Amino acid sequence: MQLWLVAAFASALFAGIVSILAKCGIKTIDSDVATALRTCVVAVFTWVMVAIAGSAGMIGGISPKSWLFLALSGLATGGSWICYFKALSIGDVNKVVPIDKSSTLMAVVLSIVLFNETGDLGLRLAGTAVATAGTFLMIERKSDNASGASERDYRVSIAYALAAAVFAALTSVLAKVGIEGVESNLATAIRTMFVLAMAWAIVAGTGKIGLVRGANRRELAFLAASGLATGASWLCYYYAIQMGQVSVVVQVDKLSLLVSIAFAAVVFGERLSRRGSIGLALIVAGTALVAACG
Repeated sequence: MQLWLVAAFASALFAGIVSILAKCGIKTIDSDVATALRTCVVAVFTWVMVAIAGSAGMIGGISPKSWLFLALSGLATGGSWICYFKALSIGDVNKVVPIDKSSTLMAVVLSIVLFNETGDLGLRLAGTAVATAGTFLMIERKSDNASGASERDYRVSIAYALAAAVFAALTSVLAKVGIEGVESNLATAIRTMFVLAMAWAIVAGTGKIGLVRGANRRELAFLAASGLATGASWLCYYYAIQMGQVSVVVQVDKLSLLVSIAFAAVVFGERLSRRGSIGLALIVAGTALVAACG
C-alpha cells in the first residue's frame, strides 16, 4: 500500500475521533466559540509540526497562486467547520456526520474534471455511487432521532450539515491546487491561520467574545483534545492530497464514519437503525472499490 493511502486511512481514524470529542465539548459552549477555541489548538499543533519538520524557512518561496488557494481553502474550511459544529450542537452524530461526508461525491466529480483523475474511471465512479447511496440511506427521519430534538431543530441541523458538505468539497479541491510545491506541514499550518482568523472574526462579529470566559472547563478539555485530533487528521489528509489522488483520498476519509458511529453508540447511546446499518455497509464497500484505484 502506498504511503499516501496509509496517510488517508490515518486521517479518517483521527477525523472519526474528532466528531465525538467535539460533541462532548459543545454541550453548553456556543458552537461558534467552540470552533474558534478548537482552531487555536489546531494552529499551535500544526506550527509545532512545522518546527519539527524544519520547513518554516520555505514560507518565503511560496508563490502568490499557492497563497491564494491556501487562503480560499482555509476560508472554505472555516465555513465548513462553523456549519458542521452548529449541526452537531443540535443534531445526532450519526445523522450529521453522514450528511457532511456527502461532500465526497462533489469532490470526486471535481477532481476527475479538474485533475484528470480518470484511471479505473468505471470502478472509481461505481464505488463513489455505492458509497453515496449508503450515505443517503443513513440520513433518516426525525422519528429515528435519538436526541429527541424538535422537528425544527432536526431540519436546521440537516441544513447546516449540507452546507458543511458543500464547503468541505471545495476545501479539498482548493487545497490540492494550493498545496502544490509547498511542504505539506507548512501548507496545513498556513491554511489553519486563515481558518483561525475567520473563526474569531465570526465570534467577534456576533458579539460572543464574552462567552469565552464562562466556558465550562471540562468541555474545554474535550475541545482541546478535539483540536489535537483535528491537527493530526489534517496533517495526514493534506499529505495524502498532495501526494495522491483527491478522488481516492476524500472517499477513504469517509471511513471516519465507522469510528464516529462506534463511539456515538458507546458514549451517547445513539443506535443505527437497520436502514442506517445497510447504508454504512454500502459506504464501506464503495470506499473499498475506490481505494482499489489508488
